[in-house]
Amino acid sequence: QVQLVESGGGLVQPGGSLRLSCAASGYTMNYSLDSWAIGWFRQAPGKEREAVSCITSIDTYYADSVKGRFAISRDYVKNLVYLQMNGLKPEDTATYYCSTDLIPQLCGSTWSSRRYDFWGQGTQVTVSS
Repeated sequence: QVQLVESGGGLVQPGGSLRLSCAASGYTMNYSLDSWAIGWFRQAPGKEREAVSCITSIDTYYADSVKGRFAISRDYVKNLVYLQMNGLKPEDTATYYCSTDLIPQLCGSTWSSRRYDFWGQGTQVTVSS
């Protein structure tokens, strides 16, 4: 069973930075770990879940709302995925979740709307003065 654990959330002032981490474990197929897409999503109270970013060793995507401010990266040795968030705005306030697939596949052009099989428990990010 794949497990995802997010960390790094917190309270930050507008314009500040945070780095979220997603630790993935439990892949059972014999593929290189970097074959699996890791996606970041967020959900604010009363709002629909929003795609933020996705990464594999081949493709990387960002939502328009975070381009130029957020950067996704991957530590293949530690099997961690990071989401560096700079220039945070109050509208970035949400619970952030990472996700992955049952089978290895690219993020793909439909990364923001396609199905992901596993989700973490989320980490809260609050941007407020």
